Amino acid sequence: MSLDVAGLGVVPAPHGPGRRRSAAELESLAHEASVRFADASAEEVLAWASETFGDCLVVACSMAGDTVVPHLAARHRPGVDVLFLQTGYHFPETIGTRDALEATTDVTIVDVWPVQTVAQQDATFGEQLHDRDPRQCCGLRKVEPINRELASYEAWVTGLRREDSPLRADTPLVEWDTAHQMVKINPIAAWTFDEQVAYAGTHGVPINLLLTEGYPSIGCAPCTRPVAPGEDPRAGRWAGLAKTECGLHVTKTHPEEDQ
Repeated sequence: MSLDVAGLGVVPAPHGPGRRRSAAELESLAHEASVRFADASAEEVLAWASETFGDCLVVACSMAGDTVVPHLAARHRPGVDVLFLQTGYHFPETIGTRDALEATTDVTIVDVWPVQTVAQQDATFGEQLHDRDPRQCCGLRKVEPINRELASYEAWVTGLRREDSPLRADTPLVEWDTAHQMVKINPIAAWTFDEQVAYAGTHGVPINLLLTEGYPSIGCAPCTRPVAPGEDPRAGRWAGLAKTECGLHVTKTHPEEDQ
């Protein structure tokens, strides 16, 4: 079944199986697990998540350094769904990483598409919306599509890490995601960048080649530049603007921020 959303285009039905628990049940699970797994390993958290949520568990991956997360999840749930936002603006290296992960890891890549193609968006809102209104562009090409998909799962796994930015410094391993009314699992929150790279090397996990070319944080090509040594890792995202996040990760602490 497809829907027409706001007259912008036809949206495919979500891929997930649909939720089986109420929001209250999921919130209770999240709070209990947040305490239980406060200092747990990524493996322990993902083993619990797989057992608890089954096919209602999904991984979101940007195909940067976070490719270790689908690999970790697949060790406990082979064939796990992995959401990848097909924004239409990715670097070729990012698409290559997506393809390599699909070929080498026991996961199910779910390509998540915006309602409109880039050409359709240009016709509706004008060209280079990412330069004129990056918040709206991210909303159309990232936030709305992933919100649509997450609604059919009970828990999602992310690659958020505390050292990514000050806004993420207190990221727990398990939390209640108020915005999406689901459990949010951040198994590598305590990992360093070097630990990510080491895990990928040990287990043969493909990572984005741009990570070795001065891009510690990788988003859409028009809004990402390399950073200088010692510069904030996310300084290359939306350079020159106050914006530092795309809007996928909303918190109670910083609800006004584009996380």
